[in-house]
Amino acid sequence: MSLRLIPNSGHSFHLRRPTFLRFNNHRLRVFSPPKHNPSLSLRAESSARERFSNLNEPPMEVEVKLRLPDSSSHQKLSDLLSSHHIKTHNQQNIFFDGANAELSSNLAVLRIRFYDDDSHCVLSLKAKPVISGGISRIEEHEEPLEPSIGRACVEEPNRMQLMEWSKILERVKKEYGIGREGFVCLGGFRNVRRVYEWKGLKLELDETIFDFGRNYEMECESEEPERVMDLLKEFLKENGIDYSYSEASKFAIFRSGKLPTF
Repeated sequence: MSLRLIPNSGHSFHLRRPTFLRFNNHRLRVFSPPKHNPSLSLRAESSARERFSNLNEPPMEVEVKLRLPDSSSHQKLSDLLSSHHIKTHNQQNIFFDGANAELSSNLAVLRIRFYDDDSHCVLSLKAKPVISGGISRIEEHEEPLEPSIGRACVEEPNRMQLMEWSKILERVKKEYGIGREGFVCLGGFRNVRRVYEWKGLKLELDETIFDFGRNYEMECESEEPERVMDLLKEFLKENGIDYSYSEASKFAIFRSGKLPTF
């Protein structure tokens, strides 16, 4: 019998057959998928098809990304925005690939992000990146993940093979051809993200801690990136803060092993 992990709305696991699996020192209940219910209404079937279709068409993330030269510029900008501060996240980003670089060779990135001492966790797949003039466009598909399961995948990446409920991993296997050799962990980096609400925008001020140095960046997701870019550039110039257009993602910097020149 094949085992399948099925999350409920709270991302825990429920039992339909009395079978257990030991997973990173946690005893998790697993079960086979439920049989089709012939009494399911046409409306419910239509809703299910719509949700599945949305998962197969990941949204496009569009962001303005501006690099700051150093910690003093980062601190000055943080001080200027202090009255607009709403929260700070301590993030740990861990990346994965196929054993034969099936993802990175196709400019796709599989990531598990842990927030604030594992208060929550997100699995994401990013693909088809384009960055030009400080504006990044990339396909992004995200799913919540139980932090203990995320940590187990970091320790043993091939445990992702058990996560049959994940639409992201289903896509990774089918579209990028990751097979029996499975997954490998590439490592990662930490990021301190300060979030601000400013003039109707959500600004994210990042201090990214790599093994080889620190990178400082401001990001803002928007459906009007050109307008936001003009607004941010004017604000930075008025306050004497140097900046440059980001030309590479944090993952690309991590893989290069060195900070880009400013």
